[in-house]
Amino acid sequence: MNYTLHQLEIFNKIAELKSVTKASEELFLTQPAVSIQLKKFQEQFNLPLFEVVGRQLYITDFGNEIALMAQKILNEVSAINHKSIEYEGKIAGKLKIGIVSTAKYVMPYLLSNFIHKHEGVDLKIDVTNKVSVLQSLENNDIDFAMVSTIPKNLNIENIELMKNKLYLVGSKQFKLKTKNISKKEFEKLSLIYRENGSATRTIMEKYITKNEIPSYKKIELTSNEAIKQAVIADLGVSVMPLIGIKSSLMSAELKIIPAKGLPIETTWNLIWLKSKKLSVVAKAFVEHINTNKSNIIKKHFSWFENY
Repeated sequence: MNYTLHQLEIFNKIAELKSVTKASEELFLTQPAVSIQLKKFQEQFNLPLFEVVGRQLYITDFGNEIALMAQKILNEVSAINHKSIEYEGKIAGKLKIGIVSTAKYVMPYLLSNFIHKHEGVDLKIDVTNKVSVLQSLENNDIDFAMVSTIPKNLNIENIELMKNKLYLVGSKQFKLKTKNISKKEFEKLSLIYRENGSATRTIMEKYITKNEIPSYKKIELTSNEAIKQAVIADLGVSVMPLIGIKSSLMSAELKIIPAKGLPIETTWNLIWLKSKKLSVVAKAFVEHINTNKSNIIKKHFSWFENY
């Protein structure tokens, strides 16, 4: 047999995602390139690693066994690389972070200089909703989480980062007849929500309940980007984080609708379990955030002050 580490990595990713297309996207390769390497890898075994039924790819029992061993080999290779870098006096290792979907507009700026400075750090970011992020943190699947509301049921350490502002937004076609939107106007609108488990969904529901706002019709979508596009298309209005709609406000695709009790302000926090023994990489990241967060926020998010 003469398979390569590259082929092991590709097959392991295909086995994980059950899709050549998704694997190619995550590995930043073209789909034909991934398919060719998968075919070459399969040719080295007498038993099938996968089968295609209809248009769905299924990994065989034998394929799953090979994928498990491939993952172990890849982990060992990664450990060798990290150890080599450490012996050169550099920081190396894995950094795993879970973030809620709107935090994807902030976290890359907090990470950029750190990753460029420490090239031996392998970064994994999981973008999902608040419930899933906190579950991953509690299960010790990640080192850090970035959330806008601190969980009360977990014993954590935290670093305050920056304000998170949420406004009621509508399409450019929306016409307001009063200074602030009235309950009577609300009655005619469709309200667009995030899915259950989202912090934005919770904040919006609390606002609607507190202000006794009547809901004519409710639409539920599973990402802020989807909600933004729905609002732009004039399907309804929504309470959205300012951080994710900057370009749409500047291009006038969206407009902020003045409303009593808005904006709602929360604070982004980097959090981790107090009981967690931080790795060398994780400790270096905490130091990086504490040292540089003010300059990063000032450089990239000073536009917040205009709203």
